[in-house]
Amino acid sequence: MFEHNLSPFIFEINGFGIRWYSLVYIFGFLLSIYFLKKYKNSLKIQDEEIYDFITYLILGVVIGARLFEVLVWEPRYYFNNLAEIVKVWHGGMSFHGGLIGAVLATYIYCRKKKFDFWIFADLLTIPAALALAFGRIANFVNAELIGTVSNSNWCVVYQNSDGCRHPSQLYAAAYRFVLFFYLVFMNKKKFKAGFLFWNFIFLESIGRFTVDFYREDRLYSGLSIGQWSSIILIAISLIFFIKRYKEDLKKLFGKG
Repeated sequence: MFEHNLSPFIFEINGFGIRWYSLVYIFGFLLSIYFLKKYKNSLKIQDEEIYDFITYLILGVVIGARLFEVLVWEPRYYFNNLAEIVKVWHGGMSFHGGLIGAVLATYIYCRKKKFDFWIFADLLTIPAALALAFGRIANFVNAELIGTVSNSNWCVVYQNSDGCRHPSQLYAAAYRFVLFFYLVFMNKKKFKAGFLFWNFIFLESIGRFTVDFYREDRLYSGLSIGQWSSIILIAISLIFFIKRYKEDLKKLFGKG
């Protein structure tokens, strides 16, 4: 059993400071810049274009993640506390909203600059998986997205919650670290553009669907919003695999 008394702040002065959650976002975007620069020759992109694109990406991720959180996850809370909508540093950023925002921002920029969207999408899955893993650790530090009640030896007691609970945030972080290393390995092989991206979507959605059974959440017909969203993404991924990536699947499983 672990008694949670962690501070969400790296440092704090008179109520103001830098939170671990904010640092994760900064880390994620810096890591994206690193990967884009590392592969800029194959992407055929210049440094100034990378920084322009990151601006698009930041706006897409932050706006998409926040809008999904406000409109889908917690509309009643935010409409009763309008000032909280802009306080993104308090947490409350939806993965699925951030994903949609990131995809739209990348698509818009690639279309504007005539870059290959799928090549960008493949490359960005790697820093995304790692940032998402650290993001769940930040959620654990923030004592948010807590797990269901558990009697396991590693359960966590939160100050404002009853019972000892699954550290579901750490479960989510664990499968995303595994996903990150899988994507790094896959990136060394030759597949059709977009295959890595759909691997990320498919495996992330399976992980999210599974781990959410250990997360305290409102259920709709027995599943959370995150699980229903994951089912949709799993189905879309399978459609793309069948329609576009049959040969890549054969290669992946050694049949090509």
